[in-house]
Amino acid sequence: MNRVQEHDVNEFVNSFKLSDQLANKTFLVTGATGLIGSMLIHCLIALKQNINILLLVRNKYKAYQMFSQEEQRALKIIECNLVEFDYSTLTGIDYIIHCAAPTSSKYFIEKPIETVDIILKSTQKLLNYAKSNSIKGFVFLSSLEVYGSIGKMDSVIEDIQGFWSITDVRSCYPIAKRMAEHLCFLFSKEYGVPVKIARLTQTTGAGIALDDNRIIAQFARKAVKSEDIILHTLGKSARPYCYTTDAISAIIYILLKGENGEPYNVANPDTYVSARDLADYVKTYFNPDINVRIEIADNMGYAPDSYLPLSTEKLEKLGWKPKYGLYEIFKNLIDCMSTDKGYNRYHF
Repeated sequence: MNRVQEHDVNEFVNSFKLSDQLANKTFLVTGATGLIGSMLIHCLIALKQNINILLLVRNKYKAYQMFSQEEQRALKIIECNLVEFDYSTLTGIDYIIHCAAPTSSKYFIEKPIETVDIILKSTQKLLNYAKSNSIKGFVFLSSLEVYGSIGKMDSVIEDIQGFWSITDVRSCYPIAKRMAEHLCFLFSKEYGVPVKIARLTQTTGAGIALDDNRIIAQFARKAVKSEDIILHTLGKSARPYCYTTDAISAIIYILLKGENGEPYNVANPDTYVSARDLADYVKTYFNPDINVRIEIADNMGYAPDSYLPLSTEKLEKLGWKPKYGLYEIFKNLIDCMSTDKGYNRYHF
């Protein structure tokens, strides 16, 4: 972990109120080398509740590089393909957190069949395992993209559904996520599997991958490098954001207190902003020497324009509250990018 991540984990430990309920439990985590999965593991171990974690990863070497030797004492790392893995070999699992999924728009466009296969087949395999092994709790990480294109609304609650074009290749990701959500609901209703859905907005924070190409990471990099922010759309799409440790706290609240089969929006509603206004915000508060330019480009794999002021009322009724606003999110992200030696080595 870098310095900013260590601070984030300490803040999480000092403020998280449900740690005693996780004592002596064993987690199965997929997507453990991604931003959310890795920070989830750092946070769980830091709670010092004798938590053991089984990681299913594509690259064991990468996983070992991400976690300290002390952390590795609580980990068992298995390199595998989530779709082909024999889950019957696993025993003693209390909780499953399914974070793994493709995240790159470029990948969605170039590998739509693979995108659907990974999301649906891995989710169904994990649900079948949970059904057969009396799992205490399961959280599937979904996305705000499942809402599709909807008209402007004051608040988007979990029951709302928008439109996706089935003739748009890019729709493979939100439609697969929505179908995986429905699988979770069906397994809950037919088989009593205690699975819940965390429907995350775009989540970011210290430790973000060097090659992350989502706009909040792009804009932060531009501020650090003093380069103009270039938008390839008009920047109309608007959404809220969420910081990593806020998302991790939400995931655990949903795991322990959520209703089976139900989706929960995860976001800080106060951070709702359009892409264009977000670019202007970064220029104003973090690097006034840069400019914001629009250079329209096609075939970039961007989702259609959407306006998604997510309501988190359902999640907040469980006792969860976000801590990080837009300024704190960018400050921490830029601070991490400015000081992380690995980041500087590969980008600047």
